[in-house]
Order: sequence, then C-alpha cells, then structure tokens
Amino acid sequence: MSDLTKQPAGEEQATTEAPAAADTPQPAAVDPRLLVREQGFTGYLNDFKRRVRGGELGSLPVIIGLIVIAIVFQLKNSSFLSADSIANIGVYTSGLGIMAVGIVFVLLLGEIDLSVGSVAGVGAAVWAVLSVTNGVNDWLAVLIAIVAGIAIGTLHGFFFAKIGVPAFVVTLAGFLGWSGLQIWMMGNEGSINTPSGSVVESLTGYYFEDKAAGYGLALVAVLAYAGSLLLDSKRRKAAALPSRPLSEILLRTGVVALIAFVVAYVLNEPAGARGLPLALVLFLAVLVIADFVVRRTTYGRQIFAVGGNAEAARRAGINVHKIRISVFAISGMLAAFGGLFIASLSGGATKNLGSGNTLMNVIAAAVIGGTSLFGGRGKIWSALLGMLVIQSIQQGLNLLGMASEIQYMITGAVLLAAVVIDSVSRRTQKTAGRT
Repeated sequence: MSDLTKQPAGEEQATTEAPAAADTPQPAAVDPRLLVREQGFTGYLNDFKRRVRGGELGSLPVIIGLIVIAIVFQLKNSSFLSADSIANIGVYTSGLGIMAVGIVFVLLLGEIDLSVGSVAGVGAAVWAVLSVTNGVNDWLAVLIAIVAGIAIGTLHGFFFAKIGVPAFVVTLAGFLGWSGLQIWMMGNEGSINTPSGSVVESLTGYYFEDKAAGYGLALVAVLAYAGSLLLDSKRRKAAALPSRPLSEILLRTGVVALIAFVVAYVLNEPAGARGLPLALVLFLAVLVIADFVVRRTTYGRQIFAVGGNAEAARRAGINVHKIRISVFAISGMLAAFGGLFIASLSGGATKNLGSGNTLMNVIAAAVIGGTSLFGGRGKIWSALLGMLVIQSIQQGLNLLGMASEIQYMITGAVLLAAVVIDSVSRRTQKTAGRT
C-alpha cells in the first residue's frame, strides 16, 4: 500500500518539475558575425581572418591587383596617373563597363550571355540608320536603339526560360544571328560616321570643364554614401540589431571622400586637364541604379534566390520565368546602350562594331571584378573593378608601347587567375560549411 502511495507522489513530483524546466529561459543563439561591429578593431580583424579561412575574399584580390598595377606602371611611366591617362581610363571603361553590368545580372543567375557584342553592334546600327541615314530625331533614335536591345534580350530570355533552350545555345545563336542583322542594316558602305554635335558623339566626347562639376559630383557621392550608412545604422538599431558604430561610418566615409576628391583633383587641376568626362558620370549612374535594384529591392533578392537554387526559389513563390526573362532583357538593354558608347569612341557605327575582343573584355570584367560564374554571388560594382583592371593594363601597356597581342595574353592570364580564385574560394567555403 505504501508503494502505491509513493508511485503517484513520484509522478506528481515529475509533473511539477517538468514545467519548471520548460519555463527556464534558454540563451538565444547569436551569430558571432553579427557582433563584429560592436567589438571594434579586434572584431574586424577576427572577422577578416574568418573570411579568409572560409574563402570569402570578396573584392580584396581585385583591389590589391589595382594597387599593384598602378604602382608598377607609374614606376615604368610617370604619365600613367596623369590627368589625361585617368580620363582616358574613365572614358574607355564606360561603354564596356555598362555592358559588363548587364553580364553581372546574367551571371548572378548562373547563366551566360554570348550575344552582348552583337547586340551592341545592332544597337549602334539602329541608331545610325535612323538618325544619320533617315533623319530621325537623335534622341528618339537613341531610345529606339535601346528598346531594340530590350526586345532582343527578352527574346533570348523567352527561349531560355519558356522553351528550355540552354542560355549558352540561345545567346550563341544570337551572337551569329544579330551579327548578320547588323551587317545587313549597315548596307554596302559598311560604316556610318557619327555627326558632329550629335548625342552619341557627346557620350564620350563631352567633358565638364567647370571644376565645380568634378568636385560637386565628388561631394554628392560622399554625402550619399554617408547618408546610406547612417540610414542603415538607424534601421538596424530600430530593429535591435548590431549596427555600425559612428567611428566606422566616419572611417568609411573618409576613405570614399579621399578617393573621390583625389580623382576630382586629378581630372581638374593639372595643366591640360579636360575636366570630368560625361561618359564616366553616366557609367557611375548606371552602377548606382543597378546596385540599388540588386541590393535594396525584392526583385534583386529574387535574382540571387534564382541564381542560388532555381527550384527552391520556385517553391518559395518566385516567378522564375519572369526573373530569367527580365534579366536577359536588362542585359540586352545595357548591351545596346554600351554599343552607342563604342560608336562614339570609334567615330561611327560599323559592320564590325562589337566584334573582336568586346565579348571577352565584358565577361572578363564581370568575373575579374568578383562575380561568380556559378551564380548567386557577386556585386554590381564588380563591373567597375573588373573594367578598371582591364583598362588599366591596356592603358599601361599602350604607354609602354607593348603590342596588342601582349595585352591579350596578360588579360587572359588575369581572367584565368580570377576564375581560379573563384573556384578555390567556393571549394574552401564548402569545406568550411558555407555555401
């Protein structure tokens, strides 16, 4: 009888103790990476070591490469960092850089667009035939050329997303087909010169000679950057998340200000300086808009989701077909726009515009800048960094009188190195348990 009375007592004790254990607050699991900003310099140093061990190198190799390139060529030729040389790098970077932005969008999906050179040629041909040959309003002809690029990109995206034809095959067919259309549109003459004073000529031929333009743009860029950091910090604090301390915001802003105002000074102050190139302003505008779309909008996050895992994105409710078609449309639009810059630099539209090493340079810029060939990882600013590397090498070798074949070999070696770094980085991340 005593055993029977003890049994319920034991059960009652167990039942009364269990809720007490359940009510005990458990410590919240906090990702230590979120606390880096609150640990000062030590936290950033530890985070940097963690990223290197995990293969998360980001843009570090490219930035180091740019510094090395600048030092080497400046030691070889003191004109490398002159106002004229910097302006040339900015202007020649712009057209191909805008096309590279479109390639970054496509690479984020894990796909490739081999038609950008031909689409650039078609865009230039459409403008030239309408504006120069047929007397259509210059601005309207430019708009129609860009719309033609959008239509071509949309067609590529349709065959890829809806029909299921691999993007490599679709855009390779486009590379051939649109080249034929370009040659047919240019007719027997084969070239149409850019009229003096036209919109297209101004794309790379116009410079803001007033010093206020260069310094004003630098000031606007610094204030906008500082404002975005402060706004991000405010939003994170409101959400009770770790945020950047004021000291880091000031340091980052100071670095951006130093770079921006040094470039403005070089473009404005030395004797013979032509001022701020319009081409560079337009390229930076495209970069800022595209970066905002990719990082700050739902559409941008959906691009990363589809590039990371298309099936998982579809199950999450994302319209994968829509994302794919729209991304190729963006690539076509920026290819046509970049083609107008190439026409401006070369003095007109030709049958060969967009051929040669155009496609290689555009894809190489995106990859060298840090965008992964495997999809789901990269930044819009990769287009700028990659084009700066390529154009700096070409500018430096031109100043040294090196032949074009040497430039091709060096650019190819840099591209291979970038892909190797990307592959090793992904392998290291998988080993470290990150994807």
